[in-house]
Amino acid sequence: MAQRAATIVGGGIGGLAAAIALHRRGWRVEVLERAPQFTEIGAGISLWPNALRALEALGLDGPVRALGAVETGGGVRDRRGRWLSRTDNAELSRRFGHPLVVLHRADLLRVLAEALPAACLRPDSEVTAVRDDRHGPVVERPGGTSRPDLVVGADGLRSAVRGALWPDAAGPRYAGYTAWRMVTEPLADPPSEGAATWGRGERFGCTALPGGRMYCFGTASLPAGTVSGSSEYAELVRRFGAWPDPIPALLAAVPEDAVLRHDLYDLPPLSSFVRGRVALLGDAAHAMTPNLGQGACQALEDAVTLAHCLDDAPDVTDALRSYDLLRRPRTQAIARRSARLGSIGQLSWPPAVLLRDTAARLMPERATLRSMTPVLGWTAPGDRDAATKNERP
Repeated sequence: MAQRAATIVGGGIGGLAAAIALHRRGWRVEVLERAPQFTEIGAGISLWPNALRALEALGLDGPVRALGAVETGGGVRDRRGRWLSRTDNAELSRRFGHPLVVLHRADLLRVLAEALPAACLRPDSEVTAVRDDRHGPVVERPGGTSRPDLVVGADGLRSAVRGALWPDAAGPRYAGYTAWRMVTEPLADPPSEGAATWGRGERFGCTALPGGRMYCFGTASLPAGTVSGSSEYAELVRRFGAWPDPIPALLAAVPEDAVLRHDLYDLPPLSSFVRGRVALLGDAAHAMTPNLGQGACQALEDAVTLAHCLDDAPDVTDALRSYDLLRRPRTQAIARRSARLGSIGQLSWPPAVLLRDTAARLMPERATLRSMTPVLGWTAPGDRDAATKNERP
């Protein structure tokens, strides 16, 4: 049987994970990345138990965990610094079989890229056209044209693949708030727990990275495209500098030129993630707000599931139908849940904020963990140990 070929458009977390999964199954893989190198300029990333299970299926959970920090606890605080809810992450690990691990996005991307032969990686390769005709998919780029057996669109929120083959799909929609992300310099006495602090139309969160650094983020409800009147660092200090400890100390440890800001968008639900022998994956298929920390986690799940479906159904078209049936309902439900959580976190009307904070304070920890089961209890298709890896009682 001739070796099958896959072209993956986009060299981010989901694209590289899909390439690894297919390469290890004997596919000839090329990853086309328009940037000059495979890297990430982002800040921290949270890998929940479901993502670690996907990495385990790729054989990479060990190297990734070695570069990350296991979060021991966390929760939500109000604007005065009082705990509204807390989570014992040891219990989370016991229930779901893996801990919550936080690391720098660039470190995760490096592990994924190094798991592939260098010949598979094609930086500076911007795709100019994608189509699917009766002979199969066609990918055009300045260096030439290819006709692989499979095309995977893993090229993000504003996917060129989606734009070409899903021309009538609605574009990204603004979530109503912007986000700042940053990593502190190493701290002599970093906070022992992560926390998200809810204000009125604003939030600030932090979680530990290796080496005494902290990954931090802030959000504020603003019209899309709002420009800060000063530097992004100065805007952060203006908004959050008087918030409860440890937020002022964390801001003081952030290099002034190290603040990233992005308006947040998600993707309206698509009617399908596949067209013939072309599949969408990750943000290209189901971009979601970061409120559940599941964007990259779901992309990793996508990659593992796609490869499994191609194992089960040698015909690519049939395999992609199975992939769509498995991934679309789950990812779209998680995207809706993330959007709802973001709307709750961004509430600004004082009576609504009071009601929100009271409800969070009254929610038992056990109920919070149980509510996370549909998200975190995922197991890789074909995993014979699934019964022991789902939520423990």
